[in-house]
Parts: sequence; structure tokens; C-alpha cells
Amino acid sequence: MKLGAFSISLTVKDINVSKDFYEKLGFTVFAGDLKMNYLIMKNGNALIGLFQGMFTQNILTFNPGWDENAKTLESFDDVREIQAKLKSKNIPLDREADQKTSGPASIVLTDPDGNQILIDQHV
Repeated sequence: MKLGAFSISLTVKDINVSKDFYEKLGFTVFAGDLKMNYLIMKNGNALIGLFQGMFTQNILTFNPGWDENAKTLESFDDVREIQAKLKSKNIPLDREADQKTSGPASIVLTDPDGNQILIDQHV
């Protein structure tokens, strides 16, 4: 399965404090909006999402159809294909994409240790 670009989405207490911290580690703002309480920060091909007040735990995020620069890939596994493969392996999903649609959609699953995984397709 091609899951696409990987990032970690961090729930933060103070987005400005977190932004300053990650800038000291060499990350720069790549996308997002401080006024909306989220930023995507980049260091090389490493991506970290900072989210204040949006969810309760950190989330592993994959973006089918995108590379680490949010550029659309020519070939990728659609999130609905990924969903079907996961279900065929008896992996339970917390949230499913509508199989009758195309384009942007997402699914959510939880690993055996309780870590949430978001597979979020934007194209």
C-alpha cells in the first residue's frame, strides 16, 4: 500500500510556544494559520503538524496522493483502495470513507497501542 506523505499531528497547549520550539530545531512554517490554531512545519522531508484545541491526542497522519511538499503524485493508492485492503486484512476502522465517492476523503484507525492513524487524502 502506498500511504503517501507522512507527518505527525501534535496536540499542543500553546501553538506559539510550540512554533518557537520547533523553529529552534530547524523547522519552518510550511502551511497553516496561527489564527486558526494550526501550523504545518517542515524540516527537510520531515513534517510536523501543530494543532491547538482540535483533538485530544497525537495522530500519525498519511496523505495519499501527496509527496512531502504537498505536490500531487502521478500515481497513488486512493484512500478507498487502502480502506478495502485494510478491511480485507480484518483491520477495524474507526471512521470509513464512502466507497461511492471519489476525490478527497479520509479514514481513521487505531493501532494495537491506542495510537490513532489518519489517512487523509486531499486530491
